[in-house]
Amino acid sequence: MTAGTPLRVGLIGYGLAGSVFHAPLIAATEGLSLDTVVTSNPERQAQARAEFPDVRVTATPDALLARAGELDLVVIASPNKTHVPLATAALEAGLPVVVDKPIAGTAAQARALAALAEERSLLLSVFQNRRWDGDFLTLRKLLDEGALGDVYRFESRFERWRPQPKGGWRESGDPAEIGGLLYDLGSHVVDQALTLFGPVASVYAESDVRRPGAEADDDTFIALTHAGGVRSHLHVSATTAQLGPRFRVLGSSAGYVKYGLDPQEAALREGLRPGAGWGEEPKSLWGRIGAGESPLTGGGSPVPTVPGDYPAYYAEVARALIDGGPNPVTALEAAAALDVLEAARRSARDGVVVSL
Repeated sequence: MTAGTPLRVGLIGYGLAGSVFHAPLIAATEGLSLDTVVTSNPERQAQARAEFPDVRVTATPDALLARAGELDLVVIASPNKTHVPLATAALEAGLPVVVDKPIAGTAAQARALAALAEERSLLLSVFQNRRWDGDFLTLRKLLDEGALGDVYRFESRFERWRPQPKGGWRESGDPAEIGGLLYDLGSHVVDQALTLFGPVASVYAESDVRRPGAEADDDTFIALTHAGGVRSHLHVSATTAQLGPRFRVLGSSAGYVKYGLDPQEAALREGLRPGAGWGEEPKSLWGRIGAGESPLTGGGSPVPTVPGDYPAYYAEVARALIDGGPNPVTALEAAAALDVLEAARRSARDGVVVSL
């Protein structure tokens, strides 16, 4: 790589994560260039070529890593069970790595990857894109301003109504696949809770398989007691017929309630790309802050939603590699979230509160 030349990125996986999230965001980031896509699926190969005519396409990660000297970054967006072996191989080939969440099935595996990256002096970052959701950025701003007073309770819901299982590895009951909502959507809500309110002292969870034919958890609740005293109640579900608020945050002087999901995923799925107005939310979806009344009956005042900014993640990755800037999401942060997810799985299985 020479000064001013974009970093060449190899993307492993072109399913939902690779095609909807990673490829468009990489292509939109100054300083990065999508060089190669790895997928063995002929339809996805054709899709990648159609969407990015200059991209190289190869069928196997081995073929990509054989050209390690021609790349500057590898992004792993393949099924969960492949994250650890592929990240290990890429780091051993001397390449910085971005891994989609969850980085691994266990915190120990995540810490081992972090140690390998440190030993090789290579960037290892985890794609926790929902730190750049507009509602989350808005909540962080409110907390930084002290608008809620001392926070007592953080309620976060990532709920869907999908009464029929789709199948595939994400819903597989095979532990090797690292499927189920606890590790899928749970990775997001736990990471957000830790980012906002710090380390966790204890974990309680309830996890169920509700839908006929389903194999992995599809309705899970996690209660966290943070070391600082805040209690987080986190819901992830595919069986919620009436969706609750995305956030309900209660403090000593006010509360903040926000309905609806950040619009960026829907925009990416529709083929829209980052540009003017990206991540902006209509006023009808703004959350409300207030005390003593329900926001649904006009209580409180609307809070403009900060525009969501998924592109910021890859911009920070580029700065980290080019200028030595900070890693936007470290593997050790991801390991801390996995500590919580592992404790939640144990709590739900054994019906106990797990201390960390």
